[in-house]
Amino acid sequence: MGACTCFLLPISLKPPNPNPTSNFSKRQHFRTSKITCSSITSESQLAKQELLNLISDQERGLKTQKDPAKLSAIIKAIDAMAVIGRDMVTTDNSLSATWRLLWTTEKEQLFIIEKAYLFSTQAGDVLQVIDVEKGVLNNVITFPPDGVFFVRSDIEIASPKRVNFGFTSAVLRGKSWEIPLPPFGKGWFESVYLDDEIRVVKDIRGDYLVVDRAPYAWTE
Repeated sequence: MGACTCFLLPISLKPPNPNPTSNFSKRQHFRTSKITCSSITSESQLAKQELLNLISDQERGLKTQKDPAKLSAIIKAIDAMAVIGRDMVTTDNSLSATWRLLWTTEKEQLFIIEKAYLFSTQAGDVLQVIDVEKGVLNNVITFPPDGVFFVRSDIEIASPKRVNFGFTSAVLRGKSWEIPLPPFGKGWFESVYLDDEIRVVKDIRGDYLVVDRAPYAWTE
């Protein structure tokens, strides 16, 4: 599912060639130290499963707001994932996807998810739709069957893990109507871990986000 980023292990998998003057040998040695993120180690698999287990019953973060011990455990698990992903490049084309919210600490999103019933509706999938090549990001909250609120952003790659963004417009849309809203805000986020299934994120406000690759591509 999607391209996977390569990262460098801190040590080589093979001892260096005894002939250090051979450029060919150096190139061969460099290639052996590359691991694709699809070749996930048992350590990362265990850490990822621990994180997913911790958030599985948290209603995308609603329950965590009232459980400091659970929040602390989840953040500890996220920090463990960040250590595993420290050498990953997470801002290349592997970032381009429709990402679906599993868990977050972001209060605005959680408020909308929790209070959607006040508007006689219910929040569906919450998404981040990213296209690195086009430099765009959409933050999306769906309200099945026909409603959606989304915020468009321009993005700029700032580092191997950091993406800068600036909101450009927002839209609240129903089946046969649409209300444009003014854009607001800018910031950055860092994908501290990314693989073929999930992405783990920290942002400028100290919020956390865990998402998976949605089984569909969202479009406006």
